[in-house]
Amino acid sequence: MKIIKLFAIVIVLILANPMKSQVSVNINIGSPPLWGPIGYSEVQYYYLPDLEAYYDIPASRFIFYDGNAWVHRRSLPARYRNYDLYNGYKVVMTNYHGKTPYIYFKDYKRKYAKGYHGHAQKTIGQRPGKENPRVKMRSENQSNNKGNQGNQSKGKNRNEGHGGEKGRK
Repeated sequence: MKIIKLFAIVIVLILANPMKSQVSVNINIGSPPLWGPIGYSEVQYYYLPDLEAYYDIPASRFIFYDGNAWVHRRSLPARYRNYDLYNGYKVVMTNYHGKTPYIYFKDYKRKYAKGYHGHAQKTIGQRPGKENPRVKMRSENQSNNKGNQGNQSKGKNRNEGHGGEKGRK
């Protein structure tokens, strides 16, 4: 009886390990890119008006017209190497869940011409290699305030009126 229980426990442990690794691997697949707009986690495609291209979120691939066909690639072609995905506008395709978003290309191209910018978009993450200016400003202000605490009058902030956090984007 003890052998059967021990055997059952070993099988459960063996099966539990692959399940854990499977879950952690699948969590990252199909995640929106860091340059994607905040607030749209259940969307399949973005339309990028400046590029006249699409981004397939689950497949992590760009879809663009190349020569005489729509192609799916992990990266953009060389002609877009200087394009800033973080600042470029993304049209979130909330009503389309098929495999060929470009069937509506003429409509999207007309409605969202190159240079189109709708409401302001905040990206999910920050551009790699770029410092967050707000964090830098806050840390500089904190270090300035520490050195000048004795010089401030009651109720007055040394940095007041010099572009604090309020009203900034």
